[in-house]
Amino acid sequence: MNWPDYLLARITVRRHFVLRHRYDFLGAILIFSTKRRAWIAVFGLALSSAGCTMMPISGPQGQDIGKGSQNGETNALAYSVVPVTPDIVNTLQRVAPKLSTSFATKTPPKAFRFGVGDVVSVTIFEAAAGGLFTSNAGVRAGNFVTVPNQAVDEKGNITIPYAGPVRAEGRTPSEIQDDVTTILKARALEPQVVVALAQQRTSLYSVLGDVRAAGRFPASPASERVLDAIARAGGPVQQGYDAWVTLERAGRRATVPMGALIEEPTNNIYVLPNDTILVYNQPQTFVGFGAAGNQGMFKFDAWRLSLAEALAKQGGLNDSQADPASVFLYRGETRDVARRLGVDVNKYDTPIIPVIYHVNLRDPSGYFLAQNFPMRNKDVIYSSNASSVETTKFLTFVRTIMATVNDPVIYATNGYLLNASIHGAVPTAFSNTGTPINTTNVTVQPTP
Repeated sequence: MNWPDYLLARITVRRHFVLRHRYDFLGAILIFSTKRRAWIAVFGLALSSAGCTMMPISGPQGQDIGKGSQNGETNALAYSVVPVTPDIVNTLQRVAPKLSTSFATKTPPKAFRFGVGDVVSVTIFEAAAGGLFTSNAGVRAGNFVTVPNQAVDEKGNITIPYAGPVRAEGRTPSEIQDDVTTILKARALEPQVVVALAQQRTSLYSVLGDVRAAGRFPASPASERVLDAIARAGGPVQQGYDAWVTLERAGRRATVPMGALIEEPTNNIYVLPNDTILVYNQPQTFVGFGAAGNQGMFKFDAWRLSLAEALAKQGGLNDSQADPASVFLYRGETRDVARRLGVDVNKYDTPIIPVIYHVNLRDPSGYFLAQNFPMRNKDVIYSSNASSVETTKFLTFVRTIMATVNDPVIYATNGYLLNASIHGAVPTAFSNTGTPINTTNVTVQPTP
């Protein structure tokens, strides 16, 4: 062998040695990367099953709401979780705002009684002429005299000639008539007295707000009801399910939708003197979050709405995300209502108790409960994601991280393969444990 052939042989052997060990090194990197990915995947599964707070989510998980804390930390506001049962639904229907239950006085107003400021008309009749109030001259036809109208003074009295001050405040016209007749019997000729209301300035009720003729109206003993009073004020300006009626009486107030007065006659109670009726328009709304078809604020578009109808307005539950067993409704209840629901109100020092109602729609009977569960204005509905959704999110996150780590290795491998291909030495396969190459120098004897 001549010297050029000898040198070429030495270069070829060294080149195969370098390429072989280069691919063994790359194979080791790939094996190490694969094993590491397996460990990371196992670790990721452990984290996802335990619940990872680093993943994006629309709200708390169902189990977090039930236990009242998250990741060992107490919630900022204490609340009570109330599972929705038939007894709970019946209780909520009984405590729904009603005029008939808010006011103890539901009977018609009693006989009219004068108050300070009312104007009184008094007419006195005698049996014959020549009496105390009549003369024989016949100047006036009839044996009677009309006392000038007068208002009940600040002491509650009116003044009758020859009778003096007579108590009028808090008395009916017939009671005043009998009192004046008794006083005048000793001086007049068989007197008879007629007392009438000339102008009513007390015993009024007020109708305000979105009515056509707001004002104060005299209370009538003719059994007027709330709708009658609104009709006297011209009726509501806007007819619709967004109209509300507030009745204030003796410092107590209750509000019901206008539809409740019409469709539930027990709410249309009698109007009493000094009542104040306010008619106004305000759309009822609720807010929906979580794994539902749509999220946002929704109008009732009716004077009453059930939970099932509210979920339908949201577009129902998202069957690829929602956990039907974890549907929650947030509401603030008064202490009295919360006590009736079985909540331990002694743990709270506020007049309004935060209550979260839990509805299990995985139970077929849960839809009957949702159909009868009454919604309230400003309620919040939250549908929790299923646990599998959060696990899928975490595995997608881990897969993205592993792809990011693996990309440089793939690029490096492709670079080595491209370089080897350019130089005509493309390996056929990778080996986990490369076969050692004999590095002993090959001695080639040159031919003579």
